[in-house]
Amino acid sequence: MDKQIRNVAIIAHVDHGKTTLVGRLLTWTGTVAMPQSGDIAMMDSNPIEHERGITILAKTTSIDYKGTTINILDTPGHADFGGEVERIMNMVDGAVLVVDAFDGVMPQTRFVLKTALEYKLKIVVVINKVDRPNADIKKTEDEILQLFMDLGADDKQLDYKIVYCSALKGTSSFSRDLSTQQPTMAPVLDTIVKEIPSPKINVEAPFLFQPSMLDYNDYIGRIGIGRIETGQVKPGDLLTCVRLDGSQKNFRVQKLYGYVGMSRIEIPVAQSGEICAIGGLPDIEVGETLCTPDHVQRLPLLRIDPPTLQMTFSANQSPFAGNEGKFVTAAKLGDRLFRETQSDVSLKYVAQPASESFLVSGRGELHLSVLIETLRREGFELEVSKPDVIVEEINGVKCEPFEDLQIDVPDEYVGPVMNLVGTRSATMVNMDSNNGQTRLNYIIPTRGLISFMTTFMTITRGYGIINHSFKEYRPVVKGTIGRRQQGVLVSVNAGKATSYALKHIEERGTMFIVPGTEVYEGMIIGENKFPRDMAVNVTEGMPLNNERNSNKDQTIVLKAPRKMSLEEALDYINNDELVEVTPKNIRMRKKILDTNARKKYEAHHPEEYGLSK
Repeated sequence: MDKQIRNVAIIAHVDHGKTTLVGRLLTWTGTVAMPQSGDIAMMDSNPIEHERGITILAKTTSIDYKGTTINILDTPGHADFGGEVERIMNMVDGAVLVVDAFDGVMPQTRFVLKTALEYKLKIVVVINKVDRPNADIKKTEDEILQLFMDLGADDKQLDYKIVYCSALKGTSSFSRDLSTQQPTMAPVLDTIVKEIPSPKINVEAPFLFQPSMLDYNDYIGRIGIGRIETGQVKPGDLLTCVRLDGSQKNFRVQKLYGYVGMSRIEIPVAQSGEICAIGGLPDIEVGETLCTPDHVQRLPLLRIDPPTLQMTFSANQSPFAGNEGKFVTAAKLGDRLFRETQSDVSLKYVAQPASESFLVSGRGELHLSVLIETLRREGFELEVSKPDVIVEEINGVKCEPFEDLQIDVPDEYVGPVMNLVGTRSATMVNMDSNNGQTRLNYIIPTRGLISFMTTFMTITRGYGIINHSFKEYRPVVKGTIGRRQQGVLVSVNAGKATSYALKHIEERGTMFIVPGTEVYEGMIIGENKFPRDMAVNVTEGMPLNNERNSNKDQTIVLKAPRKMSLEEALDYINNDELVEVTPKNIRMRKKILDTNARKKYEAHHPEEYGLSK
């Protein structure tokens, strides 16, 4: 075959410019027109991806450049979606490592490069954002070389080419000298074509294919996405699926898809070396092998990282249930979770017996919070519990996940941060100070990162930067880690909050609500100054002794309340609390709403509340 193919993954730490680079390659080659909005990160098709500036799920695109088809896989950069990166390495022959010229090498840079080197991929380095103020390109080059050596790269892997660019502005060059930057992406594409090897193509051999990613269609079920190892396939072909457990199942190919630019299109045939999507087996799994019935063969299984966090999703049962959502039943929630697991192999769920709840497991807080936000926008009402780590038994020993934690803070906040991390069973690995900034490296139980971010951002006044990635399972650390120390202010009745009541209550802590907010008994309306919870009346009105007092309520001046995002609320709650999520509101509440019943339960189960008997 004369057809030239390059299969390449774009890998990097979160926010180093992977998706922007892919978008710029698409528009510069004319594969896709520049959006009217000017948003170059067009691969992030999900609204949540756009808003957060992160890639959540890997995506496939294709560019024709000088007679070569370049299949590009844009991968997530956040640690919670690292499993996507690992599976994609099985589909490509090389990777473009994107590194921010200002940030340099970051924790996820190490993870994604380590994974690519393990798969013996050819690496092309793109130093991005070279036009950022105070960018230190030479220092970034040195950090990248050191990283390659630290990860045990061989001589061939160390012989990598570097391209310098500003994906946002659409300029690049082969020199770190900024004056050489030109409005072109040719250096990036030429380097990919020259350095990344073409896949081994064998059309005559029997068909062999292994899905590394999944998509889902309501009509044909799951769609397996991967690279054809050998042979060719077309719609109507009879194939055998070798299951993960070794069993076999025959099926016919109903749909065959290829990729052009941003579009997935039906194609008549796909051949060895090409990336395609195959539909026809509704319950296909990542890592299974598709082959011809007369040449049954099984490819090595792909590694899929197990979930590390779990939380309970329930149908909304608060007094406000059904006021805002279109989907309010457990049956609807279960159907939606099933559909989500059809395309997200890192997500698992189990229906809880004799309840309207589901135990949902994922790769981290971001992974699960993105799912919750998606459900909220689709019109679901639900209640979710505090995230908890999944304990695994390894060689008879109970083990929990640990993470590599990197913290960058101004020097003045080092003391408070070290005190905070020290209370969460973390072990310091390294500490480095430079130009008024300190970088702290720890190994910490995943449990220690639950409820960590809110406190961390408070004590660093928003100047702190935190990055973490899964390291390994280790024996469980004894003791309670990550529990919120402050108590909360809980409403004792239902109604509208008044200025008069809030003025008296705000002396006791920080408010989460404003006057006029509808509340119910058991709803959390603020944070107490002290460790114990306090039941308060937020609906009390001012006594109307005379005409003049009747309008006095309007002149009360209150402090601005603390607004809680979904992640902050999940971070904030303790084990006896829930987050109520609806299309219009995010509320925190106690699991037991009735004040007297809650106090009785607390008295008989003090250990659940971090109290001594």
